[in-house]
Amino acid sequence: MLGPIVNALTVVVCSLLGCFMVRGIPPRFEEIIKKSLGLVIVYIGVRGAMENQRVLLLIMSMVIGAVVGESIDIDGLMNRLGRWTENRLFLKNKTRTQRRNRENEERFVKGFASASILFCSGSMTIVGSMQSGLQGVHETLFAKSILDGTISLVFGASMGIGVAFSAVTVFVCEGGIALAAGAIKGLLTQEVVTEMSAVGSLIIAAIGFNFFEIKEIRVANLTPAIFVPWVWLMAADALQRLQG
Repeated sequence: MLGPIVNALTVVVCSLLGCFMVRGIPPRFEEIIKKSLGLVIVYIGVRGAMENQRVLLLIMSMVIGAVVGESIDIDGLMNRLGRWTENRLFLKNKTRTQRRNRENEERFVKGFASASILFCSGSMTIVGSMQSGLQGVHETLFAKSILDGTISLVFGASMGIGVAFSAVTVFVCEGGIALAAGAIKGLLTQEVVTEMSAVGSLIIAAIGFNFFEIKEIRVANLTPAIFVPWVWLMAADALQRLQG
């Protein structure tokens, strides 16, 4: 669990630094930084997705994952969780603290949701967490911590303290994958990891596109797609064994 702990702490520290020490970035600088980060995120996502070896499985995973995620409405759940957290933090005592306006509430929710999805989707999250759980090797998550810390610094300055609370999501997600990987060690193959990572990377690219504010993609509703390759390949392997 060392890798997930370091990653989560990095997100907290860097986002708080951005929130309280790097505040007041002029809007034009904030906009160009976000756009440049969007380009980087799209590149990282596309590069990771190119490692895919089964294009049809990738397409099927995205479609099935989108249907499942939209049915559950994960995006809505994350937004409600963000609003609940914001209310618990700032609106509990209404006699001492005036209710924040809608703009600030949406800013908190956006920071929490955007950072949570970005930091928990993609190949580095999956592969790094699996390496931590299966081998006790944390280098991938350490490298991810550097990237997440840089993004948290900028996000914290532009989106506020909601970004810091994404560290909880990061720890739960990476820690859960690490523990699950150790528990089902015998069921995971390199092919499964590759295909899951490719789907996660494609979702990362979608997050990058959202930075350009052209048309919002409810990225959270795509996250179930990451697990479709695992289910599909395990089922195919079981069927093949039965036929053999």
